[in-house]
Amino acid sequence: MYRDSGAGPPDEYVEAEIHRLLTEDPAVAEQGITVVRTERGLVLYGEVESAHRREEILRRVAERFPDEPISSDIGVIRAQAPTEIEQLP
Repeated sequence: MYRDSGAGPPDEYVEAEIHRLLTEDPAVAEQGITVVRTERGLVLYGEVESAHRREEILRRVAERFPDEPISSDIGVIRAQAPTEIEQLP
């Protein structure tokens, strides 16, 4: 569901550029983020492993698109080491 608001590049290009920015940057290397343009700007969706990573993603996208309002619907998944040893039969 992408709409072209007439301002800036078409949404498909924005999404592709953000996806490339996030996957090719070794400090982020994130593939699971999607982008939707709304009346209020760009909204990033997905899940990441830490609040720090979410903030870094938002910072990098805001740097690349300084004239776009950026908001986040990126959740944090707490990945923890197993507490028990798995025994296979």
